[in-house]
Amino acid sequence: MGSELTLKINGETYEFTIGRRLGQIPESETLLETLRERIGLTGTKMSCGQGACGCCAVLMDGKAVASCITLTAECGGKEIVTIEGLSDPVTGELDPIQEAFLSHSAFQCGFCTPGIIIAVKSLLNKNPNPTEEEIKDALSGNYCRCISHYQVIEAVKSIL
Repeated sequence: MGSELTLKINGETYEFTIGRRLGQIPESETLLETLRERIGLTGTKMSCGQGACGCCAVLMDGKAVASCITLTAECGGKEIVTIEGLSDPVTGELDPIQEAFLSHSAFQCGFCTPGIIIAVKSLLNKNPNPTEEEIKDALSGNYCRCISHYQVIEAVKSIL
């Protein structure tokens, strides 16, 4: 036996059981592992595994969280949105943040881009008209090896 867990991810409901048996989610499984390995949502990336780089960020109840250090068992009843969930479910159109990143070439390899976009979405959820300093502060938890954050900041400013 195990305890039941219901997750709402990108508008879809997933039912799991927490336990030690085959097919159950161990209490130690992270949300990142569940998203990537059980559900197949691979847009959320594993990088540092310590919640420091921002690559694994997802929205939980509208706020960016590090999914690599968040236990799946603690996510019951939460609204989780990954990078895949930002596009319009009916039309498939990208979120304006995603469009701005494309039009401003605000990425190179793309590995960290989902986490950066999630951080921006979290910021705009609580502050739809941030200053440049607030944008920089919101991005301070995201590490990118490829680009300067100049293009990212310009992309964000273009949608304000």
